[in-house]
Amino acid sequence: MLYAIRHFTGYRYSHSVWQSMMEVRTHPRSEGNQRCFVFQLSVNPRARIFGYADSYGNLVHHFDLPSRHGQLTIISDALVNIDAQSAVPETMDYAGWTELERIVEKKDCWDMLMPSHYACPCPELEELAREIGATEREGRSPLAFLQDVVAGVHRSFSHLKKSPTASLPIEHALRSRQAVCQDFVHVMIALVRNANIPCRFVSGYIYQGGENVPSGEGASHAWVEALLPGVGWVGFDPTTNRLVGEGHIRAAIGRDSADVPPTMGAMKGKADTQVQVRVRVTPSQALLPPDEEFAADQEWSQFLDETQQLRLVATQQKQQ
Repeated sequence: MLYAIRHFTGYRYSHSVWQSMMEVRTHPRSEGNQRCFVFQLSVNPRARIFGYADSYGNLVHHFDLPSRHGQLTIISDALVNIDAQSAVPETMDYAGWTELERIVEKKDCWDMLMPSHYACPCPELEELAREIGATEREGRSPLAFLQDVVAGVHRSFSHLKKSPTASLPIEHALRSRQAVCQDFVHVMIALVRNANIPCRFVSGYIYQGGENVPSGEGASHAWVEALLPGVGWVGFDPTTNRLVGEGHIRAAIGRDSADVPPTMGAMKGKADTQVQVRVRVTPSQALLPPDEEFAADQEWSQFLDETQQLRLVATQQKQQ
């Protein structure tokens, strides 16, 4: 299935700022059953855009704006193909824990086993673990344990449609029992790492049966990938309580959301900042055409260097 994705981010400042530096992680990954055929990044005010692959193989674009400006708009367009992925086994033997321990010893999974900025232990997490039965293996295989955790996390929180502009420590969601998709993911990652299963954060987009999963980010989304013996990295979506499927489109992976914000940067100047984000995901054979909601004009600079894009994808694939 081919999907066209458009991700709009607009910054408006109360006073002029200067020397803005920005990184963008909205370029879908090309690996496994997913291939990004076309990616285009448009920036206003105009800027020269560069790209590199980070330590996790994410394709990162960056630019700077030295002159004064009162607003900044970033639009990324992508055309991505998702093939059917290999089926996850319905059951797994308890001996999978021993095999998983051997895999962890051989592979460099340290980053995905240790606590991270937003996925870390706390008293509230220990209480939830006892509540949903995630403190012990209790005769369950690694797969059965993960299935119970994703279901337990899903039923323990009400889903908030509006998201804060930045991620919050998991204590906030654990105390209120209200969560956005990042909170669901951070809580599940912390619980799974406590069981010594490597687990990572995935940011991206979701398309589901003609309707986007409701979230404050429109069709942007986040989920979990856990390492399972004999299978590899398997995606679990605690927000929707299901395995990751064809409608999940991966943009970046990291220890938690602190590693993979869609946009991240800094600027000089004292100003209040308003941020607006809009995302659209549509089955399509081509990039989405221009429209008023995602308007661009001749003053935009665009990144669509096929040679550099192929070089970045090749670098990403070598890091797998």
